[in-house]
Amino acid sequence: MHIVIAPDSFKESLNARHVAQAIEAGMAPILPHARFSQLPMADGGEGYAQSFLDQIGGERYHCEVTGPDFRPVTAEFVINREHRLAVIDVASASGLPLVPQDARNPRHTSSLGTGELIRAALDHDIDEIIIGLGGSATNDAGAGILTALGAKLLDGAGHPITPTGEGLGALMTIDLDTLDSRLKPVTLTAACDVDNPLCGPHGATTIFGPQKGGQEEDIRVLEQYLHRFASICHLQLGQSVCHFSGAGAAGGIGAALGGLLGARLEPGVDLLLSRTQAHSLLANADWVITGEGRVDGQTQHGKVPAAIASIAQAYQIPVVVLAGSVGDDCEALYQQGVTAIFPIQAGPCELSDALMNSKKNLIRTSENIARMIRLSSHRSTTA
Repeated sequence: MHIVIAPDSFKESLNARHVAQAIEAGMAPILPHARFSQLPMADGGEGYAQSFLDQIGGERYHCEVTGPDFRPVTAEFVINREHRLAVIDVASASGLPLVPQDARNPRHTSSLGTGELIRAALDHDIDEIIIGLGGSATNDAGAGILTALGAKLLDGAGHPITPTGEGLGALMTIDLDTLDSRLKPVTLTAACDVDNPLCGPHGATTIFGPQKGGQEEDIRVLEQYLHRFASICHLQLGQSVCHFSGAGAAGGIGAALGGLLGARLEPGVDLLLSRTQAHSLLANADWVITGEGRVDGQTQHGKVPAAIASIAQAYQIPVVVLAGSVGDDCEALYQQGVTAIFPIQAGPCELSDALMNSKKNLIRTSENIARMIRLSSHRSTTA
């Protein structure tokens, strides 16, 4: 029996590799003769570069950059010299966990560090940079990235704005002529974990601002400032950045990369699957175990469990999803190839306790799933 374990991370708890290890730790003692293949996944958010490193190899580099709240942080990126490729996580330099919970406010955070990380990657001999756009603390429409890469974002007096969501309120001019010239021959690919536009009721601010600490007034102001940014891009640069799919990813970083820097925007999990041997591994599985921190209606839109299930469905392979929590609106996943969904919590608990006990709960739940698989296998053999 071949069991492929292909989970995403459990946000603010376990990375995808540790989730996969916990699942195998629960299943292996019950299914001692099974062969397990771990395939840590990511949809463009936290751990995206690590997933590439795990699956195609490369070298990890660390550098100190400006964090989302302007404190220095140590971020990392991956270089694969064979493919002349760099892979960067927005979450590594500008991620929400880098901001203390009681200080989170997307009006005051910046993607500056992600731009500094891109600049560091350009020091290597590469042809392409893949940027995972998930897990950000920001709502600055990529103003920080643009600034770090040499663009001039100026106020009415010709002074540089502070590259934050709040700073966009003073924006009057965007000058891209001073961008780092090393960008020109490099292909930029943005790996999106969502398909939201920049503005509007389904845009970056309205949907994701509250998750980043934004209150009602913050959301109103930031939405206004993103419209301002989009208007300036259209009037001064002739670029429409507001409505294309993925523009709202990572607080509008998708808009800056796709609309102003010429990046291709692709669903992050599809991009990862297309660049690795994941398809052939999944095609030869008897069972597939996947999961993420929360499974709900959003999961069907480009998230790891849905993408994995879709592939497995083509080969009629059963798929079990493990989740830290399960919403009421995930019925569509059963039509996409998911066989069963299991929350890992033993009962009601505080979020802090759930995060702290994720590994233990994953092992326990995986053990029980293995017992069901063993029973199913036994009945099939004796039938």
